[in-house]
Amino acid sequence: MAEEGSDDDKSSNEELQDSVEMEITDVPEQLPTAVYEENGSATVAADPVVYPRPPATEEQPTDLERLWKAVHDRPQDFTSWTDLLQYCEQENNVATSRKALEAFLARYPLCYGYWKKFADLERRAGNGSKAEEVCIQGLQAIPLSVDLWIHYINLLLGTLDMNLPDSPMRIRNVFEEAIAATGLDFLSDRLWDLYIEWEKEQGNMRQARAILDRVLQVPTQLYNTHYDKFKTHLNSYEPKEVLSQEEYEELRLLCCQSQETEKDEPAIEETKDSPPGEEQSTTPERADAEELKLKIREMVLTRRDKVYHDNEGEVRKRWQFEEAIKRPYFHVKPLDRLQLCSWHSYLDWEIAQLGNHSTEKGGHSTREEGYEESAQPPEASGSSPVPKDDSRVRILFERCLIACALYEEFWTRYVRYLEPKSVDETRRVFQRACKVYLTNQPNIHMLWATFEERHGDITEARHILEDLEKKLPGLAVLRLRRAALERRAGQLEKSEALLLEAVAESKEKPTLHAFYSIKLSRLLLKLNRNTEGARKILTEALEISPDNDKLHMNLLELELSGDPWASAEAVQDCVKRALAASLTPHSKILLSQRGLQYAEDYSTTIESVVSVYEGHQKLLKDVCGTKRGAEDGDEDPAKLSKTHEGSAVAATMSHVPMATPPPSMAGTDMAQSGYSGYGNWYQPQYSSYGYQNTWNYNQSYYPPSQ
Repeated sequence: MAEEGSDDDKSSNEELQDSVEMEITDVPEQLPTAVYEENGSATVAADPVVYPRPPATEEQPTDLERLWKAVHDRPQDFTSWTDLLQYCEQENNVATSRKALEAFLARYPLCYGYWKKFADLERRAGNGSKAEEVCIQGLQAIPLSVDLWIHYINLLLGTLDMNLPDSPMRIRNVFEEAIAATGLDFLSDRLWDLYIEWEKEQGNMRQARAILDRVLQVPTQLYNTHYDKFKTHLNSYEPKEVLSQEEYEELRLLCCQSQETEKDEPAIEETKDSPPGEEQSTTPERADAEELKLKIREMVLTRRDKVYHDNEGEVRKRWQFEEAIKRPYFHVKPLDRLQLCSWHSYLDWEIAQLGNHSTEKGGHSTREEGYEESAQPPEASGSSPVPKDDSRVRILFERCLIACALYEEFWTRYVRYLEPKSVDETRRVFQRACKVYLTNQPNIHMLWATFEERHGDITEARHILEDLEKKLPGLAVLRLRRAALERRAGQLEKSEALLLEAVAESKEKPTLHAFYSIKLSRLLLKLNRNTEGARKILTEALEISPDNDKLHMNLLELELSGDPWASAEAVQDCVKRALAASLTPHSKILLSQRGLQYAEDYSTTIESVVSVYEGHQKLLKDVCGTKRGAEDGDEDPAKLSKTHEGSAVAATMSHVPMATPPPSMAGTDMAQSGYSGYGNWYQPQYSSYGYQNTWNYNQSYYPPSQ
């Protein structure tokens, strides 16, 4: 099972159980709330989920009030929860224990040991039906828990009247549900063993043998003990009582034919030598019953030997991966990097095996088909645990998501694996991840919204982003995603309204305000064709952030995109405003250079071009501290780079590379870092426009001095 595990020994299921119970109580003082880095992406620890504190009463002990207050104030502190649960258990207060367990399991549903405690609490209180409900609820949260399935079955065995005709069938159905959910798990041996022993107690020897046949084909940790039990079971009863009727008749006929062939020739010779007049029977003697039983058992084991050895090979392939997993159950303690890599490697291998199996099946040479031809019992056909699909891959993903439930990377990998196969299953995985385990981690929620939008459910995608923004207010990437969603849905007014709201709400944060203003101005300019509105947004933003170079650059870009006959003065005014601000030398040179390029391309008089050129040269002189700037072509940029910090800026302009792909935005918290993380993606990089040392000609507008 996925929750069982021991760091030191996996060979004993009892030791595995003891280890898990010990690990549940071995917790850190507080669940870290920092940001973890996994696979290069930020994983934000879940914010506290506030649980209502029970009102204080005169009868309520002071210690209980204190413990409830601790989990109310710090619900992410696992130790506070265990202290509360331990206290409630010691006080034997059913109502308080029930409330505490319900609150705890709502936050940590993968702690199967506490589901068992909850069910036992209800059973001891005489609420048998409530105990069953608790088990069922726990199995819905963690269906891969072998321990919880066994606990549920034992609960039914202790409460059902087995003399009723429906009770055995109900138990058998629950066993089959458990096998379907966890039977392919590498650590599912105890469930198989319990099922087999129960069928024996019911006197169903054939059914017990059929279950043994099924588990012989499943790679599990104790695969060899299952074969030993099969041999013992076969030798302990008559073959006719154990084997299916079809297989028994088939093997009996084969044994009889073999014996007749062996005895046929000696019988004929004996007839020739007999005295005249004595009648000899021509029918060969039948083997006695014991010899027939022995032959049948040998043939049965011959068939199962191949199944066993093939399964042993599958176990060997997986053994190294299973040994590398030290904590296959859920815990709030972070896993080390080696453990995370082990899970990724195991998943890689299992998925590759699925691809190899498909290739082999196309060539009609799969091992599983060989199993069925030689050993599959007739009554078990159609219910073999040997996967013909990706069941084993999915089981491994589910195991992984128990141990790594707090790691976004594995949920993301699972949904990407499932989406081509089933949209509904993928949606259910998204719901589990976002509503239970990763409630406050933005990347997985945005991926879910993208999934819903891609599959046509715009309303659900909208709700996902809205709900997330309520939990994480101020995260700029969410507001941008919402605006982009409305734009793609044809709701330009809603998109504009969202950005307007963001601009209004961020006035106290100049950097963030500038970022939203730039986004809004582009929407107005590019999509609504509202140049005046876009200019107004940028101008108002410059009043708040007059030294923001990106605002100046975007305003200049807006003016450059206008009518050349009407924009010449506006362009130069924009440049003058930027040069008067406290911008970096690099930004000033870029803006002045753009203004000069515009004058060269669209000015109607040479005087205006020369005037702008002289202003640009003066700027270079002031910045670089030389008579001629690097763009005249008469100075070596490498020399200029040694004289002044500003000259380095000018020199690099002749070597500016073209734009490169923007970095990933995953994990960027815009509420904290403004829009610095989005610079390469959202803001114009003027060096990418190809203005690389534009004016580095052999001669300037003036001839060289004589």
